[in-house]
Amino acid sequence: MAEITAGMVKELREKTDAPMMECKKALTEAGGDMAKAEEILRVKLGNKATKAATRIAAEGVVGMYLSADGKLGAMVEVNSETDFVAKNDEFIALAKACAELVATKNPADVAALSALPLGEGTVESTRTALIGKIGENMTIRRFARIEAKGKLAAYVHGGSKIGVLVDVTGGDDQLGKDIAMHIAASKPKALDASGVPAELLDTERRIAIEKAREAGKPENMLEKIAEGTVQKFLKDVTLLGQVFVKAEDGKQTIEQLLKSKGATVNGFTLYIVGEGIEKKQSDFAAEVAAQAAAAKK
Repeated sequence: MAEITAGMVKELREKTDAPMMECKKALTEAGGDMAKAEEILRVKLGNKATKAATRIAAEGVVGMYLSADGKLGAMVEVNSETDFVAKNDEFIALAKACAELVATKNPADVAALSALPLGEGTVESTRTALIGKIGENMTIRRFARIEAKGKLAAYVHGGSKIGVLVDVTGGDDQLGKDIAMHIAASKPKALDASGVPAELLDTERRIAIEKAREAGKPENMLEKIAEGTVQKFLKDVTLLGQVFVKAEDGKQTIEQLLKSKGATVNGFTLYIVGEGIEKKQSDFAAEVAAQAAAAKK
């Protein structure tokens, strides 16, 4: 059996916020498999046992570009070390300029975007000059370019921390704006069930079965219970299945809203700044002590 180290327990606790002893027990049961241990904790403690999906620590902004006719749009995520720099006018201008270049020049990747002309130099030289001026690292992380089948609606939220582009056919401009705002608020993982990864559904199914088994449900009912859980999960994470955030009755889904307007959503892109990035957590007191010790030497 794999040795369960204090470091492994600490890592699982930081991922899940579960009690230390529960983390150790889960890791022991999982034979040291971190992903399996996280599943075990979710079975025992529910969704409160995981905060990794919502812990967004990196700073930065989403730069947005949308053509006047709504047929072409782009988003670029540019990261910084601190929120202070993310509010810097030159930093924000760089992100917006990059988004326009993505839309108009259609670069293949971040490296190609970095090589494009900007100002008196290139995107890369502008970025490095800004780093030198501000004294903080900043990186271009990713971008998306969309040519609409219908018409694009764009929305940025929270100081440009969340960006949405949604392609809507039919309806009017207000509908497009409402859908984009809904996406920013509800953060769907996919348009419909076909876009949800199979492994994600398998995980939800396994957890549902184990929860039902621990609750003493009959074995012949486990699959049916799990299927019901998966269907509820799909409604929660797919755009068309979600309840519209502005629904007056609190029941109307996005699919029903679109049908009532004779419209369809062809696709969407959602960027959340720092999503999936873990920012290094520093111990300020320890840093001060270390600097004082170095000064004495």
